[in-house]
Order: sequence, then C-alpha cells, then structure tokens
Amino acid sequence: MKRGLDVYTSDEVAAMRILIAFLFLSPLIFRHLKKELWPHWKGFLGMGLFGNFIPAFLFTKAETGISSSLAGILNSLTPLFALLLGLVIFKTRTDFIRVVGLVIGFLGAVGLMVVGKDVDITTNLSYGSYILIATLSYGLSVNIIKSQLGKVNSITATVWAVTFIGPMAGVYLFGFTDFTTRISSYPHAFESLGYISILAIFGTAISVILFNVLIKNTNVLFASSVTYLIPIVAIGWGAVDGDKIGILHFLWIGFILFGVFLVNKKKASKVLSE
Repeated sequence: MKRGLDVYTSDEVAAMRILIAFLFLSPLIFRHLKKELWPHWKGFLGMGLFGNFIPAFLFTKAETGISSSLAGILNSLTPLFALLLGLVIFKTRTDFIRVVGLVIGFLGAVGLMVVGKDVDITTNLSYGSYILIATLSYGLSVNIIKSQLGKVNSITATVWAVTFIGPMAGVYLFGFTDFTTRISSYPHAFESLGYISILAIFGTAISVILFNVLIKNTNVLFASSVTYLIPIVAIGWGAVDGDKIGILHFLWIGFILFGVFLVNKKKASKVLSE
C-alpha cells in the first residue's frame, strides 16, 4: 500500500487492488458461479463489501497518515470486533472473560494510536480510526461468512465475492479518478502498479482463499494463531521500510495480544481437550 501511494491516491490504490484481484480470479468464474448458489447472493455481497471493498479503501486512506506498522498491528483487532458484532447483531453467546478481552484489546489499540513519534496524537487518532472501522467491517464479514456461507466452498465464496465488487471497483477507477492520467504521465507509475498488483494478488485474492481454507480445514486454535502473527509481521516489514518502533509500541501490542488471547481462550481450551 505504501509503495502504491508513492504515485496514486488512496482511492486509486484501493480500487486497483480490488480490480486486479478480480481479474486474477476471473479464470475461475465459469467453474464456480453456479446457479444453485444464487440464493446465497446476499452473503457473497456482504463478504465482498465488508471483507474486501470497504476495508481496502479505509486501509489505504489510513496509510496516508500513519505508519504501515501501526496499520498492520491494529488489524489484529479483527477477532475482537468479530466477537462484539456476533454478540450485538448475530446474538451469539459469550462469557465474562471474553468481554474483558474485548476491553483490554481496545485499550491496546487506543494506546498504540497515541504513541506515534512522527505525527501528533490527533493525526494518529484520526487516521487510526479508519483502521478501527475497517476491522469492524472485517468482523461483520466474518460473522456473515459463518452464518450464511458456512457450507460454501472457500474458493467459490471468494470468487463470488470479488465478482460482485470487482466491476464496481473498475467503474469507480476509470470513471471517477485520475488513474489514466497518472499511469500515463507520472514517473514510476508502473513500478507502483507492480506493488499494487502484488498487494491485490497476495494480499486479497490468494490470502482470502487461504484463510477461508485454513478455517474450514483446521481447528479454531490453529486458525486463531494467525492473529498473533499479524503484529509481528507488521513490525518486521515496517522496520525494513523505515518505520520507527519504540518500547511503548510493544507494551500496547501486548495489550492487544492479551485481549485476543482472552477472547480465544475458551475455544482454544476446547480444541486442546478434543
């Protein structure tokens, strides 16, 4: 995202990400768009909008104001929002310890957004809020997938989802942005496009399929372990790209990870006992 923003606006990067992911998966369309799955169209649309389209625009907007490390770290709030929305909207049951985990995770997120050294607190909070809304959207998508698409093949669900949102992204990109001007006249435009293509193929198309397959074919404990790796990977890539990481960052990361641990604690214990 950061390298794509060297040339293109945040909206252009987001729209290209979705469109390229759609084009990458398009060879699978005729195999997976089956008529008998049409009754699930609302679930596919919800997965596409809340799991990919909306977060793509929010994350790139956030990247214009906060570091990529912070953006990646805050992404680990997704399971916390998944639980919260499950409680409020989908009426799933929980226990007190998970509520405590939610509160601790939110405190960690707020803490991270106020410890930036390169920008002021107001900027961190403002742009960090885009990530919070994006993870809220992710949490809604997770619940939609669980409640409406649980029996649908992971690749099929992904293909349907991007088929709904890919053309929307294309219309927006070519009809409402300066993409064509930038790609034809800006230096390094194709280099940035290459980075965006990597983001689209690996960060959207392949990663969504793999994560859905992971959830479908493993247990909850193993799938949840991905959550704990996100901040580590985010810090690593951010440090390589020049982001500054301090002790306070690790402190608040600890809050988030402990909150996520409490949210998943009961499920993990159940899996281990089986």
